Amino acid sequence: MFRTELHIPVSDLALNLTSGIVTMGSCFAEVIGNRLQQNKAQVLVNPFGTIFNPFSVNKLLRATIGEAHTLADHLVQHNGIWYAYDLHSSLSSPSRDTLLKNIEERLALTRHSLQQARLLIITLGTSVGYRSKSTGEVVANCHKIPAREFNRELLPLNTLLDDTNQALEELWQFNPSLQVLYTVSPVRHIKETIEVNSVSKSILRLLCHELSTAHTQAHYFPAFEIMMDDLRDYRFYGRDMVHPTEVAEDYIWEKFVHAYLSEDFREFLKAWEKMRRAIAHRPFHPDSEAHQNFVKTTLLQLQELSTRYKLDTSAEEKGLRQQLIS
Repeated sequence: MFRTELHIPVSDLALNLTSGIVTMGSCFAEVIGNRLQQNKAQVLVNPFGTIFNPFSVNKLLRATIGEAHTLADHLVQHNGIWYAYDLHSSLSSPSRDTLLKNIEERLALTRHSLQQARLLIITLGTSVGYRSKSTGEVVANCHKIPAREFNRELLPLNTLLDDTNQALEELWQFNPSLQVLYTVSPVRHIKETIEVNSVSKSILRLLCHELSTAHTQAHYFPAFEIMMDDLRDYRFYGRDMVHPTEVAEDYIWEKFVHAYLSEDFREFLKAWEKMRRAIAHRPFHPDSEAHQNFVKTTLLQLQELSTRYKLDTSAEEKGLRQQLIS
């Protein structure tokens, strides 16, 4: 009664367990990607780490599909560690050569995954950009380098739209059948002030609208609207009042599952969730006959699932076998 629920139409995508998926963008892309990974989807999750603005996502897409890039020219050393301005800090290294090697390995991995992928999920976090004074380029991450080294700016919609349209056209030349699903991250960037966050998200939402209207292979999933309008309550935010709670993430995930996964995949999710709970069970008496029988039964059920859906469950099987008494 006291809410406005979003009813998302079922997409024609109907993803199954073998549909290759790549996620890129903000931390919400990681949330969705990790959920898919936990549920045995063939997914590559945020290979370049958390990337917030559209310019940086587009630059990485171009570099991935083989366009000449300047990622190696945008390295910086800070406090003895080498960083790439175009990537997240998680890929940093004390060695410049190691960082360059990491970059090339991630590009190769992502290129291979995009060649095989049916869907690319891109979550955009902000249209506020930080331009390096030394290179003149918008960076993906400032790596806690002093603010005086950057100019902060709101990236214009028309410029973002032109750049993204070009990146998509190049991407579809690389993989003509690839579908692209855009979302706007529901995470609030209030360090930019609440007012600027509202303007920033509005630009991103308009960008997604223009893209999904102009291209039949570009789509929009309303994670932002689910959080802002459907779950319109601070109880769905964490202690920082910025990030969605696990309950909110569960709800958004359920909406995603209903809209984009095939009926067969959804049936598998029910069986796999039951299996995950069984695998995670930790008894008070692991050596008891009852638990040993439980582990053996769970192993058989896991093997049946593995055979039926052609899954790699070697890690789960290993964990269960370690609980058995010889």
